[in-house]
Amino acid sequence: MPLTKAEVEHVARLARLELSESEKEEFPGQLNGILDFVEKLNKLDTASIEPTAHAIPVTNVFRPDQEVPSFDPELALANAPDRLDNFFKVPKILEEEE
Repeated sequence: MPLTKAEVEHVARLARLELSESEKEEFPGQLNGILDFVEKLNKLDTASIEPTAHAIPVTNVFRPDQEVPSFDPELALANAPDRLDNFFKVPKILEEEE
């Protein structure tokens, strides 16, 4: 079932996207093309293919965790432009929505 302009507007509203009128006219066709391609992929017989998380073998390159002493707060905050007790003090960047 092809996507309609109203459905594209609804998805845009959910994603908090503001679309122009030309985008609202253009996107249903583009999204329907993508969905048609995904439908073709769904029709492929993949029963004999082993599921993988990656296309190539990947190994974990992380080192094992080691417990080490943390920085001394005075040393860590020595060059801080502003601090509050043992913490960096930074300007507020998030505002509450009404």
